[in-house]
Amino acid sequence: MESSYGLQLVLVLCLGMFMGFTKCEDIADAVTAVYIVTLRQAPASHYYDELRTVARNNGSKQTRLDLDTPRNISRGDRHYSSYIARVHDSLLSRVLRGERYLKLYSYHYLINGFSVLVTTQQAEKLSRRKEVANVVLDFSVRTATTHTPQFLGLPQGAWAQQGGYKSAGEGVVIGFIDTGIDPTHPSFADGLSESPYPVPEHFSGICEVTRDFPSGSCNRKLIGARHFAASAITRGIFNASQDYASPFDGDGHGTHTASIAAGNHGIPVVVAGHHFGNASGMAPRSHIAIYKALYKSFGGFAADVVAAIDQAAQDGVDIISLSITPNRRPPGIATFFNPIDMALLSAVKAGIFVVQAAGNTGPSPKSMSSFSPWIFTVGAATHDRVYSNSIVLGNNVTICGVGLAPGTDGDAMYTLVSAVDALNDTTAVNDMYVGECQDATNLNQDLVRGNLLICSYSIRFVLGLSTVNQALQTAKNLSAVGVVFYMDPFVIGFQLNPIPMRLPGVIIPSPADSKILLQYYNSSLERDALTKKIVKFGALACISGGLKASYSYSAPKIMYYSARGPDPEDSFLDDADILKPNLVAPGNFIWAAWSSLGTDSVEFQDEDFAMMSGTSMAAPHVAGLAALIKQKFVNFSPSAIGSALSTTASLYDKNGGPIMAQRAYTNPDINQSPATPFDMGNGFVNATAALDPGLIFDSSYDDYMSFICGINGSAPVVWNYTGQSCGVSTMSGTDLNLPSITIAKLIQSQVIQRTVTNIASNETYSVSWSAPYGVFLEVTPNRFSIANGERMVFTVSLNATMNSTIASYGRIGLFGHRGHVVHIPLSVIVKISYNTTNS
Repeated sequence: MESSYGLQLVLVLCLGMFMGFTKCEDIADAVTAVYIVTLRQAPASHYYDELRTVARNNGSKQTRLDLDTPRNISRGDRHYSSYIARVHDSLLSRVLRGERYLKLYSYHYLINGFSVLVTTQQAEKLSRRKEVANVVLDFSVRTATTHTPQFLGLPQGAWAQQGGYKSAGEGVVIGFIDTGIDPTHPSFADGLSESPYPVPEHFSGICEVTRDFPSGSCNRKLIGARHFAASAITRGIFNASQDYASPFDGDGHGTHTASIAAGNHGIPVVVAGHHFGNASGMAPRSHIAIYKALYKSFGGFAADVVAAIDQAAQDGVDIISLSITPNRRPPGIATFFNPIDMALLSAVKAGIFVVQAAGNTGPSPKSMSSFSPWIFTVGAATHDRVYSNSIVLGNNVTICGVGLAPGTDGDAMYTLVSAVDALNDTTAVNDMYVGECQDATNLNQDLVRGNLLICSYSIRFVLGLSTVNQALQTAKNLSAVGVVFYMDPFVIGFQLNPIPMRLPGVIIPSPADSKILLQYYNSSLERDALTKKIVKFGALACISGGLKASYSYSAPKIMYYSARGPDPEDSFLDDADILKPNLVAPGNFIWAAWSSLGTDSVEFQDEDFAMMSGTSMAAPHVAGLAALIKQKFVNFSPSAIGSALSTTASLYDKNGGPIMAQRAYTNPDINQSPATPFDMGNGFVNATAALDPGLIFDSSYDDYMSFICGINGSAPVVWNYTGQSCGVSTMSGTDLNLPSITIAKLIQSQVIQRTVTNIASNETYSVSWSAPYGVFLEVTPNRFSIANGERMVFTVSLNATMNSTIASYGRIGLFGHRGHVVHIPLSVIVKISYNTTNS
């Protein structure tokens, strides 16, 4: 399973000697950029899928396919891989004969193409070749749980249905395209269970062996690990000592996301010496395959990400989890046409369920960073666990704060001493950063000892120039009882995550509350009438502590940073007839594994676990839950898995009220309103219900192809990416058999059909609906009976009753007599009730 991998060494040698270069600077001067080149011949996965389909249709009979490719391709066929690479090399040498260039990757499984470092003139030469379909400039990408299993009801629900956590997800391989993994973490060990992990026969990946990722790093749990950095290395921005030329995670993000989805069950979470419970992934028995394509110092590039996706699919993963998004909206006639999304379309054809984070660019409309209908897009919501901390002042005023810290002893009150009032005589009083408590030598220990030290939390903490840990070390060196941080008034609207502290401490995140603290402190000082020097510190306080969690009934709630729909169809921000996000999952304040050398969050350095927030944390929750569905329904298509998750999603919080969505970055809990489908998709994921959806909406690769072929002017682009001709297609997004209906522009009337398949027992369903404002809605039939395995088509008729450009929302509900409930959200943006031109 293990193999030595020398990508960085090969690239360094190539940069020095390949095609006549004598040093790295030569190629930097000679080339403009990395380009991703696709060829007209279809990739291996298309032939493999066709062979598999024909074989299935013909039973055991031998088949012959007249394809322009070597016969009998299998997913792990290394000979075909080398054959394709030779084809790519031959093309480059013929087109760029005698010229300088550097091929980075050969893509052969999901797309047939390569990435290459060339000049703009050379890229133009390649684009003119008849064998070449498309030449695209490489672009950059970026990265976007102790209690969430309980919040999602897994122990008594989904896990129980699968035989308990000891077998939840067994046999399913989740591929993570992220910042790598720390293989030494107990969340990824394979010896903690009473029964050994099975080896999935359908997986053929390998484990790189490097100095950072030695032999033995992989096991029966972590069954594959590779890294991809060729595009970054050619740009001269790869730092091997910081980024690690191996699958090892020097950031922390990848370790965190992998453990959320598939980390072992019951791993103690100990941070800053405090125990916060035991962690578990959503599918703790599933297998992990790592494809590192993102890095701490620069993020990542599409050429490397596409290589990672291509390899993951060839290796045989069942699910791909992408907690990454592009840094910009893809240009061109549609956002769907970019190398990453088109590679993922081929992954879906190969039967892989793809999960992607929505992005952390909310709460503005059209801030979505995941676009295509074949990708399952996940937004971020809260869960019900909250860590609260506070400080009680000597005047009986209580100020709320944050901080995973112990409190002061009992009800004892301690003197408050501000760092700026405890300076040594030798310290420059005009040092504007001295109040941040980063250097103990600046402060007088006699004044601080046994008291609570007040420190300023400025923008420098946000930028990583100052740290809470250093301030705590200062307090410890000066024998302070604890630390109180007040928010600098220039840090406006910054949302602070709970930060671990070994000493009693609290951070007051509100500038207004910080002002109350400082007013009390300053009014309690006694000064000499003549010298104005402080003669007594009169302010007192105690810290309540923030180690104990409390539980809120207002969860889930859509986080302000979670990207919102409508889904932008193109760079002109025209709306697509596609609902994004697909749903939301826990993404805020998530405990999960952390790399031993992770640097993404300085406050969790040298810790085994970290609490992080973002849609990056939400996506792997769904990837893990998808593994549970895949385990139960082995033959489910990717769209069937997405349908099961979508139609069973919850619409209500724990109080039974509507799920709320935060609408502003500042004071988000004040600026909120009921969530719409463009905030939460179908709703909040319901893990247990998703394992028994009753009805599913299925879509195939051919359906997605018809959809993109139906986009005006798309035929040549589709041909360039897939090598397939479009023919005539009038399919729009509303025609896709999705578990939602989204209409960007309803001109008078429209009729939409949906097809459901019953995967449960025979059942009779009644249909009810609520129409979007300004729309007359009718669904037929309004009652139907459907047998197991049977399909049924229902028709949705919509008529605009007013002219409006304001989106409105409705819902269709299918209610089965055996208890199955299927929810279908409706969103109509522009409504035109009559022809304004004729009028």
